[in-house]
Amino acid sequence: MNLMLYVVLAVVLFSIGGAAVLTRKNAIIALLGVEIMLNSCNLALVAFSRMWGNVEGQVFAFFVMVVAAAEVVVGLAIVISIFTTHRSASLDGANQLKH
Repeated sequence: MNLMLYVVLAVVLFSIGGAAVLTRKNAIIALLGVEIMLNSCNLALVAFSRMWGNVEGQVFAFFVMVVAAAEVVVGLAIVISIFTTHRSASLDGANQLKH
């Protein structure tokens, strides 16, 4: 397959993820949008790595997946904290976690 198809798919996925993060108030949907954005970057890294014939992009994509897993754990902990105090997963209550 052509490299440009992978790049176009990565851009489309990144746009969908960015739109989900910017337009939704639900924290779970926002986290899913961030994950879609990270996966689109991984797709581009692996596609360019395959084009150049080395594994550096694939190794970097692996590290991005590890960081994304840690981000999900911290993000879900914050969502649970918001949900226990406000009984809602809305991001509007995130600024009230100070006290």
